[in-house]
Amino acid sequence: MPDFVTAPLILLIVGGLAYLLGSVPFGIVMARLFGLGDLRAIGSGNIGATNVLRTGSKPAAFLTLIGDAGKGAAAVLLARWLVGPDAAQVAGFAAFLGHCFPIYLAFKGGKGVATFLGTLLALSFPLGLAACATWAVTAAVGRISSLAALVAAALAPVWAIWISPSAVAVSAILAVLIFIRHGANIRRIVAGEEPRIGESKS
Repeated sequence: MPDFVTAPLILLIVGGLAYLLGSVPFGIVMARLFGLGDLRAIGSGNIGATNVLRTGSKPAAFLTLIGDAGKGAAAVLLARWLVGPDAAQVAGFAAFLGHCFPIYLAFKGGKGVATFLGTLLALSFPLGLAACATWAVTAAVGRISSLAALVAAALAPVWAIWISPSAVAVSAILAVLIFIRHGANIRRIVAGEEPRIGESKS
């Protein structure tokens, strides 16, 4: 964890702005732009890229993924550039919270996987690559997006120990939140009922 040397008021402002950025629901935006209807009434009802993919629109899902990851990365990079490394970690955490609990959607948001990965890539590019590779390998083998997300989140703090020690704490906190947000998915995985990538969810 970096030394927190920035004034608390500045960190609070950074966190607030990053939260508002993280709250932008790119899944819903893309669903509307592509004429896919209300994303919250489709599939799992989640606002993330995986549920957008269930509509059959790969371009919309891809743009949602880029948007959700990009807002986490942008929050970190801007905060680091304008303030410092301590503000970057605050911004990444706040953007993640914004995605999961967006003020624009009555605090009912997504599960944060893309924003988590985007945040890690901006905090430490090698660490982010390790987390993305973990997700990709697990998804290729298991064909279950949520399982890949959980494995990537669980291993991110482990990778951080060797790759970016200053990011261990924030990656661990975000990983815990991802597990909490995936509670229903975990139950379905255990029961063998979790949809595989590309399948629709009734």
